Amino acid sequence: MTAIRITEYRERVASVLQSSGIVLTQAENQSMEFADFGLGRFEMEGLAIVVYENNDRYCAKELVMLPHQTCPEHRHPPVGTDPGKRETFRCRAGLVWLYVEGSRSETIRATVPQLSRAHYTVFHEIELRPGTQYTIEPNTLHWFQSGDDGAIVSEFSSTSHDESDIFTDPNIRRVA
Repeated sequence: MTAIRITEYRERVASVLQSSGIVLTQAENQSMEFADFGLGRFEMEGLAIVVYENNDRYCAKELVMLPHQTCPEHRHPPVGTDPGKRETFRCRAGLVWLYVEGSRSETIRATVPQLSRAHYTVFHEIELRPGTQYTIEPNTLHWFQSGDDGAIVSEFSSTSHDESDIFTDPNIRRVA
């Protein structure tokens, strides 16, 4: 992504957060990450991430998604003696369809990105609306997509090792 695009996204995401009553410090705003997973399709498969805290015991983040943006399928495997990240997603604004391992839902409301279709394999749907939350156990395949208005999701988890995430799509590179 170009510096100009990052600046545009930073302003857009900061505005979305502010309109939802979430205030960032200047340092948080500047450290915002725009993950495109090495695919170069940020508005289709990507998300903005604000990390408040990530230490040896816990992690707290905001995940901000543009309309219909998808975070690709992945899992958080064990790292050394750590069993893998356990994370709770709490929807703050918008709508999110979360897909996890389990029985396939009869209807799927998200639209699987066509360029990556073969790399989405779990379809047990959980709908998250403002005030609802769901906890994902370590090493569980999952992916999620926002609705028409985008979404803000607060993530509370055990320590995050994003560089160790395993994506179903072998073309994805997850680095902060």
